[in-house]
Amino acid sequence: MKNLWLCLAFCLTTLVAHAQLQVRGKVLDQSTNSPLIGASIWAEGTGRGTVTDMDGKFVLSKLPEGTWTIRVSYLGYESITQEITIPTSEELIFRLQSKEFVSEEFIVSATRASETTPTTFKTIDKAELAKRNLGQDIPILLNFTPSVVSHSDAGAGIGYTGIRIRGTDQTRINVTINGIPLNDAESHGVFWVNMPDFASSVDNVQIQRGVGTSTNGAATFGASLNFQTDTRQEEAYAQVDNGFGSFNTWRHTVKAGTGLLNGRFAVDARLSKITTDGYVDRAFSDLGSYFLSGGYYGENHMVKVNVFSGKEQTYQSWWGLPESLLETDRTNNYYTYENETDNYQQDHYQLIYTGKIGTNWKTNLALHYTYGRGYYEQYREDDDFADYNLPEVEIGGEVISSTDIIRRRWLDNDFFGFVGSVNYISDNGQWDVILGGGANRYDGDHFGEIIWARIAGNTDIRDRYYDNNAIKDDRNIYAKATYELKPGLNLFGDLQLRGINYTFFGVNDDLRIVDGEENYTFFNPKFGFSYEKGNRTWYASYAIANREPVRSDFTDNPITEVPRPERLNNIEAGVRSRAGNFTYNANFYYMDYKDQLILTGQINDVGAYIRENVASSYRAGIELDGAYQVSSAWTFGGNIAFSRNKIAEFTEYIDDYSVEEFRQESITYSDTDIAFSPNVVGSAIIEFKPTKNLSLNWLSKYVGRQFLDNTSNENRALDAFFTNDLRISYSAQPKFFKSLEVNLLINNIFNELYEPNGYTFSYFIPGDTGRELITENYYYPQAGTNFLLGVSMRF
Repeated sequence: MKNLWLCLAFCLTTLVAHAQLQVRGKVLDQSTNSPLIGASIWAEGTGRGTVTDMDGKFVLSKLPEGTWTIRVSYLGYESITQEITIPTSEELIFRLQSKEFVSEEFIVSATRASETTPTTFKTIDKAELAKRNLGQDIPILLNFTPSVVSHSDAGAGIGYTGIRIRGTDQTRINVTINGIPLNDAESHGVFWVNMPDFASSVDNVQIQRGVGTSTNGAATFGASLNFQTDTRQEEAYAQVDNGFGSFNTWRHTVKAGTGLLNGRFAVDARLSKITTDGYVDRAFSDLGSYFLSGGYYGENHMVKVNVFSGKEQTYQSWWGLPESLLETDRTNNYYTYENETDNYQQDHYQLIYTGKIGTNWKTNLALHYTYGRGYYEQYREDDDFADYNLPEVEIGGEVISSTDIIRRRWLDNDFFGFVGSVNYISDNGQWDVILGGGANRYDGDHFGEIIWARIAGNTDIRDRYYDNNAIKDDRNIYAKATYELKPGLNLFGDLQLRGINYTFFGVNDDLRIVDGEENYTFFNPKFGFSYEKGNRTWYASYAIANREPVRSDFTDNPITEVPRPERLNNIEAGVRSRAGNFTYNANFYYMDYKDQLILTGQINDVGAYIRENVASSYRAGIELDGAYQVSSAWTFGGNIAFSRNKIAEFTEYIDDYSVEEFRQESITYSDTDIAFSPNVVGSAIIEFKPTKNLSLNWLSKYVGRQFLDNTSNENRALDAFFTNDLRISYSAQPKFFKSLEVNLLINNIFNELYEPNGYTFSYFIPGDTGRELITENYYYPQAGTNFLLGVSMRF
């Protein structure tokens, strides 16, 4: 660490050693005279450039004496140039004229909330994401947003990671990319490991908490994440990001773009490679991805093609750490077989059109196809032949019924369809109406192979011991309308009809035949209002969401006992304020669940744990989020959420091995806490900018106690934790670069020992007094003090 600090100090000293002359100025919109934030300023032939700040101002430093051409550009505006002579004390004013293009924002606007939408949301732009993006996955980058708890199986934020928002996990969080569903159609999960370095190709992401507005794909049952990928750049560019860090972590990313060619065409590309050994023993990740985008941009029409892919190999650390090793061996990994790995590749293809029809209408249509395939490999010691539908083997008169094997469990799936919307805005702006929807099909194969056996018998390599298929059709249509009843007062309505057909057939991994078909039709209405006065917006809404069971609910339960769909009634109310140096959001929510599906410990007829409906449960809370810029040097920000998360009545089933014939004992509880739902979640960020180019950030995160199951048993819980990170960012405009940025992130600077995720199970065994209850807790420890260092060069 000492050598790292010395190296960083030397680099920064070298960069600032040759300060020369500077030019100050401002960039404004020609028609409105308002400042343009993030406009690019470039001194041609010098290798010097910068961007405007929140007031449209800029300082272009280190210019040598002489006459130079200054070029100013901004997305959606005509670029301009001006010759200046250095030195000069004149403040330059550049006024840019807007250039007519179809806005790329409309690609995602149909499924997003606006300032007048009566729901709780937060939009994070590219600059905010880039501050923390040193190769870690999306859940880790969003860790400091309201009500978020993130976790990592390998402990360092790369590989298998997860996110919970308001206590709901990512199987209940709707995720879309450019309005196209990302959640797996069967499990409803999102596997961020399949999308390494995706944040480097994200322009912005909106997080809607609660039901939110109607979207495509699985129902939102706690939150939604709506991503928009990179938009076009006015000028050609190239960018190289390199980084390294603890646990032998390396990141290499190359980005390039043509800028607008002939004022109409643009191509952008990214290639990334991330590797790490992981915090947990042997929990390595080897990740690669690419992103390619090309488009035509006209005055009234835009056509864009996105192709992106991720490929991963991760050593499994899914088992977790037994409680007995927490104090002595936190990096222990249960798995020891050298190729106990997960291997998967996912390719995405998107064809997007958006256009204007007359002065009042806009339309958007996207065709998409996703191809995913991969497996995880396991070494299994002394497994029964019967578990693989194989006959016993007789050798020398001895009957052998079990052996060591290596198996692979495969997924091979296709997901395709279309989403679209049309938007009407009246001449006076009083009506804003969106009609949208989509139709998507998932076709997935699930099968298992035996690739090696110590005693093979009458088997061949890659024999499939189970094989099944599932087809799921998901269709939805929605209508949203905002009506301005009077200046500042807006009424909002949102009606969605969703239909699902799910068929599955074949042999499951437990060798049971799973043939079935289920059909659902859901109606999801949402109503609310917002009132704007000055810099504040008050809002309130009521929304209903219905959600079908996931794959395991069908395959693990007898078909005649499939759980009922879940229903959520959601009330949101709050205020948003944007006034000068102080911004804040404050809101209340109440989420009432009917028939929420949870694990109770009950097993089916072949010993698999199944989920059951609980009649009544709820989440209620208050969320506060704000930031205050004290001066040009100091900014304070943070958020905190207080919540209560309860199940009215819960029945736990415990395996009983204390008797001769196996059975389960049931215990009923009242008013228990919902698992993984802390009552307090908060974060704080303090930013200090001693100079324009240097930023120091202190980031703190507090997460209250979380129960591992729904019994509120303090012996089955994750302790509260409080972590602190330090981020140091330095930017410069050295010769031959448009910009050079150095970022150092020191995570968990006080070496807090904490576990944000885990699982538990209990059982009875024979004891001295009849029987004894045994509870086993497993945890996913996160890394102690560690660092990531990144260097970004833009040409």
